[in-house]
Amino acid sequence: MLQIEQLNQYYGESHTLWDIELQVPAGQCTALMGRNGVGKTTLLSCIMGHQAIASGSILLQDQPLHKLAVEKRAALGVGYVPQGRQIFPLLTVRENLEIGLKSGRKKQQAIPELIFELFPVLHEMLNRRGGDLSGGQQQQLAIGRALVLDPQLLILDEPTEGIQPNIVQEIGDIIQRLKSELGMTILLVEQKLKFVRAIADRFAILDRGRAMASGDIDTLNENLIREYLTV
Repeated sequence: MLQIEQLNQYYGESHTLWDIELQVPAGQCTALMGRNGVGKTTLLSCIMGHQAIASGSILLQDQPLHKLAVEKRAALGVGYVPQGRQIFPLLTVRENLEIGLKSGRKKQQAIPELIFELFPVLHEMLNRRGGDLSGGQQQQLAIGRALVLDPQLLILDEPTEGIQPNIVQEIGDIIQRLKSELGMTILLVEQKLKFVRAIADRFAILDRGRAMASGDIDTLNENLIREYLTV
């Protein structure tokens, strides 16, 4: 589904991503892991077009994603839930969701019922401002907004950060459902090992801007955790 080859990225004179190789198979959840500050969010920004790459390629089903404008990537079916959620606090839940209607693959006229099936609380709070929701509800809104695009690839940047445990469990269940029932491909940046082991099929580890290890989730062993994931 998503294939990244020999990707390099710079901030000014600083070389931040080095020859990154990453495979995200269709219909699976791939967890991108690593300590804080190693380049995970920067890599997601490159995939979404918010950061330019210096060299290499980003392919979505063999189509060169890195050559497209930001808005064209959403239209191809790439949904993005950024770290910190970044909902519009002064807009209502309805207005936050409706923003994506014309940007996705199907150019839908109304919010899909699937969103309210997955997140009933959003239906109950349609007319409430986004900024008045709890942190967990805002995270559900951010995921719902991405799903309005009808994505074939959903990218989640630390969706469990600062979220109460019951909502974390709900998010995990929803990711599993998106994979099993809709065949959606998930790229997940996450720090919680228990959460990753429960929902991910594959993992990739970044360290200091380099891809250091990858494989099936069952091969994420204690040596890798100790070397690249613990503080």
